[in-house]
Amino acid sequence: MARKLKAYQTSLGFFDLAIAAPSMKAALEAWGADSNLFHQGAAKQSEDPDVIAATMAAPGVVLKRPVGSSGPFKEHAELLTELAGDGTSKKSGRKSASRQPQKHPKRTEDEAADRKAALAFEKEQKRRDRERAKEEAIRQKERERRQQAVSKAQSALESARRKHEQKASEIQAERDALEQRFEAEEARWDKEKAHLEAALRRARE
Repeated sequence: MARKLKAYQTSLGFFDLAIAAPSMKAALEAWGADSNLFHQGAAKQSEDPDVIAATMAAPGVVLKRPVGSSGPFKEHAELLTELAGDGTSKKSGRKSASRQPQKHPKRTEDEAADRKAALAFEKEQKRRDRERAKEEAIRQKERERRQQAVSKAQSALESARRKHEQKASEIQAERDALEQRFEAEEARWDKEKAHLEAALRRARE
């Protein structure tokens, strides 16, 4: 059963953010917050009729407005580029703000609308979950590709090391054999030289 939605509000960067969500946790997740903004006093459940009406009209969607602005929350908001010097924009802002509370005075009291908004939030939540799953699948595929490349390089290194060790072993065996032949030749020569030197001495006598 879909949970009843509540309007939550915070400020991040240059924008005020608002969303209709079933819980503070869901709101933080939708905002992409790394910490609990509610415990820090940086976020709250909104009681503003304008905020409630705007968020319930687009449940699960993060709405924005420039920080410090009293204008309506929108899915796509632009930063304020100039200050109102003559008060005209302030007046229009006040008029707009004064009209907003009367726009949907009983939306949150309508159970059917609440259910519809909750279902819409769940739909948006599932869409975000699918997007995250898709991104995670891409990251997993990239990790697997890197792991395959690492495994291939590691395998090539191990193969080359084994080949080197085999060649080194063969060369060492040949070296040992040559050393033995050298020692045998030295021993043979020592005997032969001693015999010949003895013969030479006898011939001189």
